[in-house]
Amino acid sequence: MKVLLDTDVVIEILRTRNPGILGSWNELATNSADVLISPITSAEIWAGAWPRERTATEQFLVSMTCLPIDCGIAEIAGDFLRQYSKSHGLKIGDSLIAASAIQHKAALWTRNRKHYPMPQLTLFS
Repeated sequence: MKVLLDTDVVIEILRTRNPGILGSWNELATNSADVLISPITSAEIWAGAWPRERTATEQFLVSMTCLPIDCGIAEIAGDFLRQYSKSHGLKIGDSLIAASAIQHKAALWTRNRKHYPMPQLTLFS
């Protein structure tokens, strides 16, 4: 199983605030799932990290596989933006994350399901 973490889930894991997410996180680790992140998520996490969180953030992020964003992912993301930016307020970051999940056949773990209306996207639950 491949699971791509969205930024909101990474924040909850790092800040250990949500027992439900932490339980699912521990279950993923136990089941040896391939846990992935997007460089978009990494940038968003670094942008919001407090100085006291830098060491834990770095340790967490280096343990993940960070997926590259290539022209194929960009094309899919562009199609999503054209389809969903007006109707759903889709932004480029979320479109790239969704496209990465689809391209790499990974389930997307997010708490913001409304940001991801793409029917071909598998969501982790």
